[in-house]
Amino acid sequence: MKFTVLALFPEIVNGYFQSSIIAKAVERGLVEYELVNIRDFATDRHRTCDDAPYGGGYGMVLKAEPLARALDSVSASQKRVVFPSPAGRRFDQESAERLAALPEIVLICGRYEGIDQRIIDLYVHEEVTIGDYVISSGEVASIVVIDAVYRLLEGVITRGSLQEESHKNGLLEYPHYTRPEEFRGQAVPQVLLSGHHEEIRKWRLEQSIARTRERRPDLLAGHGGRNGFDTGS
Repeated sequence: MKFTVLALFPEIVNGYFQSSIIAKAVERGLVEYELVNIRDFATDRHRTCDDAPYGGGYGMVLKAEPLARALDSVSASQKRVVFPSPAGRRFDQESAERLAALPEIVLICGRYEGIDQRIIDLYVHEEVTIGDYVISSGEVASIVVIDAVYRLLEGVITRGSLQEESHKNGLLEYPHYTRPEEFRGQAVPQVLLSGHHEEIRKWRLEQSIARTRERRPDLLAGHGGRNGFDTGS
């Protein structure tokens, strides 16, 4: 899969692709990426990419012309274009799984007050938000989207690990423990030391349900509460 990222500060995204698991995925040919500096498509000597908004107000808006030229340079009209924005639809696990099935996605990294609406109308297929808050860097938001998507690609992460993660089955993931068995007076739950796989499975499901009910009851609502899950007990 290929990620094409248009940004004013592509070095932020570049560092991400050169670290940790995604760097290994790139080395193995599972992931490709292309970084496009929007400033390269400005035509004035100052490489200006933003201007004051029509109608007045605070802040600056990314101009349509350099963005359009940058998008055209990567044939964006023939690909899926995603724009992370506080005004977008919620980006969730289902969104990540859908994008992971595509051969390539193009991400536009916004800055300041956002981008000219005409770019959204002409090029963008999906405007998504990573949460109900505002951040200054569209590069960071795009990294979040990329990270949620690439890890779902075949061969990047063990399939079994993906099946038990938070949000995979409408639940938050159960708590994890590792050595030592006791730490500062806190012991590992005995069931995890028992070697009884069915009891461990039931305990983990119960913990997932309890954690979801406490922290994200909205997720349980879609499954009819606890009765929507079978613990096998």
